Amino acid sequence: MLTMDMVYDAKKVLTGITRVTPLFEAQKIGSGIYLKCENLQLTGSFKMRGAYYKINSLTPEEKAKSVITCSAGNHAQGVALSAKMNNIKAYICMPAGAPLAKVNATKAYGAEVILVPGVYDDAYARALELSAQYGYTIAHPFNDERVLAGQGTIGLEILDQLSDVDQVIVPIGGGGLISGIAFAIKSLKPECKVIGVQSEHSPSMYVSVKNGELTEVPTTPTIADGIIVKKPVELTFQFCQKYVDEIVMVSDDEIMDAMFKMIETQKVIPEGSGAAPVAAIMTGKVDTANKKTVCVVSGGNIDSSKLVEVLSRGIKKNGEK
Repeated sequence: MLTMDMVYDAKKVLTGITRVTPLFEAQKIGSGIYLKCENLQLTGSFKMRGAYYKINSLTPEEKAKSVITCSAGNHAQGVALSAKMNNIKAYICMPAGAPLAKVNATKAYGAEVILVPGVYDDAYARALELSAQYGYTIAHPFNDERVLAGQGTIGLEILDQLSDVDQVIVPIGGGGLISGIAFAIKSLKPECKVIGVQSEHSPSMYVSVKNGELTEVPTTPTIADGIIVKKPVELTFQFCQKYVDEIVMVSDDEIMDAMFKMIETQKVIPEGSGAAPVAAIMTGKVDTANKKTVCVVSGGNIDSSKLVEVLSRGIKKNGEK
């Protein structure tokens, strides 16, 4: 069971390990809009929080068996660095189509990368096989209360940095980030709304919550590669049902518009997933009138080729030379 004691313990464990990331007002995006820049976290995303708290909590026996995980890239880097800091061998199953920048960064942290044909769910299936075969300890990216507790420390920081926040917008893939944040915020400030954003190319949590049951949905390639999940898990599904006020969807074009706006006006470089909350605001899918709204910029690990594509598209669309 996830408890606030666990979230506070995670904050204690992560002190001096992870960064307290900046939160600032982005007036050029909109009045009362704030960015919580987890793209400036160690390894370039929020994933370091949950990964380190999980790995640090393993028993000596579990640590001795090595750890394995599955990830499109950000959790991979968090686990790789956390394992290195705890002197543990890490194996990472990644979708074969994962961004090269994320693959190379994971290898650079000392983990052994296993590329698996398909998407995140296929990588997870391979990680389960290897765990059963060799006894590796699984560090799941979101189906784990300790990982959720680590992500929940973002909620604590938001309330510390902007105590009168009215709503927080969070990208959703498997739901670990929003589950941790929503649990922490709703436990301490229940009147604050928590809104999730999914890519319309991978709306599994949106559809599951709408249907009232776990639902697998087909996925298609998207610039928001960090939030491609075919089907959520029961743990995060229940947290989203209980603590998340609303979930909206955004398109790739809307995400790329948001990425360009963030780069041009705020000098913040997000990956597609990290720009999804701003996309929801720019398209009016979330009402921000007279509300202090925090957008969680979940990560900034974007391939150079994708970044060039976003900039070129934005310059052309805005008629700049």
